[in-house]
Amino acid sequence: MSSAIVCAAVSPARAEAQVRQFSIEAQSADTAISQLGRQGGIQIVAARRVTRAVRTNAVRGEMRAEEALTRLLAGTGLTARRTGPTSFAIISRTPSPTPPGGGVPTSSAAAAPSQTALAQRVSAPGAAPQDAGQEASAAEEAIVVTGFRGSLAKAQDLKRRAINVTESILAEDMAKMPDLNLSESIQRLPGVAISREGGEGRNITLRGFSPDFTRTTLNGMEVPASSDGLDSGGFTINAGRAFDFHVFASELFNRIDVQKTQRASIEEGGIAGTVDLYSAKPFDFKGFHIVGSAQGGYNQMTRKVDPRATLMISDTFANDTIGILLSAAYSKRTVYQEGFASVRWTSPFVNGDSWADTNPTVTGTPTNCGAADRLDCLWAPRLPRADFFGNDQKRLGLTGSLQVKPVDGMKISFDVLYSQLDNDRYNYNSMEWLLTHGTAGNFVGQTPLSFTIAPDGKQLIAAAFNDVTSWYESRHQTSTSKFQQYVLSGDYQLSDTLKFDAMVGTARDAADRSELRFYARSVPHYYAYDYRDSVDVAKVSYGNYDPNNVANFIDATTAANRLNNVVKDNFTAKANLTFEKGAFTAQLGVAHNRRLVRYSEAQGDLPGFAPQKYLTSFPIEHFGDGVIDGGLPTFAVIDFDKIASSGLISSNYPTNLGAGWEVTEKTTGGYGEVSGEIPIGAMKLRLDGGVRYVRTDVGSSAVIGTSPVTVDRHYDNFLPSFNAALNITPDLVARFAYARSMTRPGLAALNIAAPVFEYTTRTVSNLGDPNLKPYLSNDFDLGLEWYFGKGGLIAIGGFKKNIVSSLTTSVVQQAVPTEFWAAIYADPRYSPSYNADPKTAQYTFYKTVNSPGGNSVTGFEATLNLPFTFLPGLLSNLGFASNYTHVSARDSTGLSPNSYNFTGYYDTGKMGLRVSVNKRDDYLLSEPGGNGHVQERKYGPTQVDLSAYYNLTKRLSLNVQGINITNEKERIYGTGDGSQYLVREFSKTGAQWFVGARYQF
Repeated sequence: MSSAIVCAAVSPARAEAQVRQFSIEAQSADTAISQLGRQGGIQIVAARRVTRAVRTNAVRGEMRAEEALTRLLAGTGLTARRTGPTSFAIISRTPSPTPPGGGVPTSSAAAAPSQTALAQRVSAPGAAPQDAGQEASAAEEAIVVTGFRGSLAKAQDLKRRAINVTESILAEDMAKMPDLNLSESIQRLPGVAISREGGEGRNITLRGFSPDFTRTTLNGMEVPASSDGLDSGGFTINAGRAFDFHVFASELFNRIDVQKTQRASIEEGGIAGTVDLYSAKPFDFKGFHIVGSAQGGYNQMTRKVDPRATLMISDTFANDTIGILLSAAYSKRTVYQEGFASVRWTSPFVNGDSWADTNPTVTGTPTNCGAADRLDCLWAPRLPRADFFGNDQKRLGLTGSLQVKPVDGMKISFDVLYSQLDNDRYNYNSMEWLLTHGTAGNFVGQTPLSFTIAPDGKQLIAAAFNDVTSWYESRHQTSTSKFQQYVLSGDYQLSDTLKFDAMVGTARDAADRSELRFYARSVPHYYAYDYRDSVDVAKVSYGNYDPNNVANFIDATTAANRLNNVVKDNFTAKANLTFEKGAFTAQLGVAHNRRLVRYSEAQGDLPGFAPQKYLTSFPIEHFGDGVIDGGLPTFAVIDFDKIASSGLISSNYPTNLGAGWEVTEKTTGGYGEVSGEIPIGAMKLRLDGGVRYVRTDVGSSAVIGTSPVTVDRHYDNFLPSFNAALNITPDLVARFAYARSMTRPGLAALNIAAPVFEYTTRTVSNLGDPNLKPYLSNDFDLGLEWYFGKGGLIAIGGFKKNIVSSLTTSVVQQAVPTEFWAAIYADPRYSPSYNADPKTAQYTFYKTVNSPGGNSVTGFEATLNLPFTFLPGLLSNLGFASNYTHVSARDSTGLSPNSYNFTGYYDTGKMGLRVSVNKRDDYLLSEPGGNGHVQERKYGPTQVDLSAYYNLTKRLSLNVQGINITNEKERIYGTGDGSQYLVREFSKTGAQWFVGARYQF
């Protein structure tokens, strides 16, 4: 053993039993074993003839030295044999056979921690040294956990070892995230709820905060993602800070981390938290791998089959010092969102008018709201209609990753990601004009025939009218969102204790949207609705009028013809220096970011025309069959192909300069962070503390009138943070965290486009303010986690986020900033005779301002994960993962007080089945709501998904996935005077089923 590697133990104590911080790259065994001995405080002896030409795995994170050694050697053909309380010998072993049930051999590269959760039996402390044969026998008894249960175990291990409060999701295998949509995966974590659009998750709400308060990174840099949306989602095109998760194919990613508490080393911007996305890299998978999958998707409402395909190729060569990975994911999705809407309820009294005085037949007694005629107190639907939103969606994702290790201790990565999301939407709505009340004429008004009043005396639950005009809406929207990211990163182990890492990256998202919308207006006709059988969908009657007969239409108007464009550009450069000695770590880092958002729009012609020759029959078969028995009534719609060939719509789209704007944020900051551990008797206290400083420079530009205007401002912030994790026992962890966090103002509050100056009254409205400071919050977390058995977890935690600086709308007397003077003087409406000279006069501003205090969010989270490994036989393959969250807040907009997730699974490694249920309470959209409602709220759906697989061979598997298998409804409603339930929109998108195969080589 004269050529042995000897690492002296730094302490006579049982060092291998202590949890330590490890940071070891995949490299030659000689170097890696030496580093692990020093970092773990243990002695390791190995003959060079055994370790020669062997490369070991990367080991990072907090763990016991014994476990770190097991991970380091997994799949190398080497194993560790205990020779003393703090010493090990490295010996060779015979590769283990493939375990029953399709598991991965522990001696293969596939058993590395990046792909399986591996728990290996090692000699008990103080036991006599084993010979090589005994050790090989022990190795053959290794427990290999794969599939969904394996991904849960790995994610749970990351949570356990993190010093801050973190949740993780890991792919079950290459190109195999557990859900078809990233937001669908994230929603299964405690504290996360998602908003859906067209049956697909889009944005996340984390710990009760709106999507703008969550920061999202991809491969280490903050990134934007935007797309357009439906009316029901409240979107035209996303020009804000919220991240649209459905832009990306989930197969491109192999890990998601949600950082719920702050560290100084985590960049600022997310009071709610930070979501870190990671695409796959070649060094994650040693050697050559190729994975291909294909699925066909069927939706019960569209009755169409859609394709979905994925291909990933990865290889490492030159003794695993160079790696290349390429992947592609393509999917097509046809979605029908069908339903019935009132487009809000209102009453003539709230609306400021009255029903026509026609002495209708009245059943029931109206309540008194102060109107001269109590019938005017009754709430009725404004524009009752059948709704169709049809979307043909195409999503393409491409990634490329090159990794090299030019010298020992150095790794350089270059990652490229491209994603394109295309939407082609046709929307058709049959609106009956009850929006305004009074005598019929000029396409508005109606003649009441009969009223049926609800038992509460407040709602017109059924009614019949003459002389109602139909406004049939036909809309065509197309949109494209193109995302591209380029990231160069690297790290270098300067010495045993000092490491340097850096990255530079750029990301760009360009979202374009076009909209062409028409209203075809009918002759006056009979119309009746009746909600008595359903509070959501009314039965309707047209009498002798036929809405499908084109002869019943008088004229058509072009309601919208426009182009919208949002470009978001991010640039990031950052570097970190890490000093590590034993359990002590100190970090210093700097970062610079530039974020640019540019919005523009163009307006086309808005002609009126006779509609008859441009109308066609309703194009969708089985319309509304999945919504209500018998389906929904059809109607004539605009034929967009005929419109396109008619020359009616000009191709000229002048840019609306006054609507365009640009906001640029440049942030430069640095941090210092120290972490370590302190033994407290048999316990261990892990601590992390630091402070982050950042300067934010804001520039906002627009054209006001004919004058270009730019406003520049800046502000500074110091953000301290502290995390403590007390390992009461190796399996019981208590946590506490405090941090000052921040979220920058929304872009709508910063952009200065299209202000309204009134000179006679000296008032200013609709003017953003780049001088706004960010939201600031004091955050507290307290939790307890018990890890038990083979993958069990019980965790409880409470948190409070107290906003100490926020934004509110106010009336302010102030001078007009000098940047706007030129635009005012150039305004033809301005005259010195108004005594409104901005140099001398004070103006009244209706604007967003900073205010002390604000929202305060308090919550409780609980997690219970239980694999039934304690049961006999096949029952040991069962298990479930579940969590529950309760949140309360001063401002409850977008917040569901209660939400829970439950996934039950059966997983053998050969076959598996899991069913997931996600539920959130109804949540507030706005208060007050529109059209006189005290509130407007959205229904919290119960989403049920299913996934199953069967491995025909070690490489080929079949799979079935079901999304929204119960065809859950989507619903928005108003509360009227605060006590009512008045549905605005009710729709369904159908269950989606995917059947396919996956091959891995």
